[in-house]
Amino acid sequence: MNIVLLGAPGAGKGTQAEKLIEAYDIAHISTGNILRAAVKAGTPLGLEAKSYMDAGELVPDSVVIGLVKERLQEEDAEGGFILDGFPRTATQAVALASELEHVGRGIDYAIAVNVAPEVIVARLCNRRLCKACGFIGTIDDAVCPVCGGEMYQRDDDNADTVRNRLDVYEKSTAPLIDYYRGADILVEIDGEKNPDDVFASIQAILG
Repeated sequence: MNIVLLGAPGAGKGTQAEKLIEAYDIAHISTGNILRAAVKAGTPLGLEAKSYMDAGELVPDSVVIGLVKERLQEEDAEGGFILDGFPRTATQAVALASELEHVGRGIDYAIAVNVAPEVIVARLCNRRLCKACGFIGTIDDAVCPVCGGEMYQRDDDNADTVRNRLDVYEKSTAPLIDYYRGADILVEIDGEKNPDDVFASIQAILG
């Protein structure tokens, strides 16, 4: 089972990705993680990506797609995968489909976790993270309930910045949603329910 997971920042994609990985034993492929790993390993594509990152520029689609293609050929992805954070545009989606076709694979579902913008603003403004273990909590967590570490608020978790991020996401992703709808593999899920109910909705689609 090969899945593209879509959703705005704060929609709960990370939580649902974790649940999907556990339930279906498929690989979690995050472009952020791939980039960091390739740079650290000093691979040819990693070094190319680093040159753009060091210059403060976006890594070109060709490099990102090359890294994703390499990652998809690893053993743990043979039984299926979740793509998280990629593709971000319809152009990337078309390129991804072409690369997958070359290796006899395709995307089975594009799952869009939908949450109203103001709900996301409230979620992210109330979000707190643990400095020690990375636990994601809320303003109600004075200390980390997992390890007792210090909780903090990210600098970009403020209303103005969150709304700007949502605007950017909407403009870049709307054509991507249309692309997967046209391919008849788009599944839209209400992400405003509690995480277990959201996952139950996804499972009902996946079977």
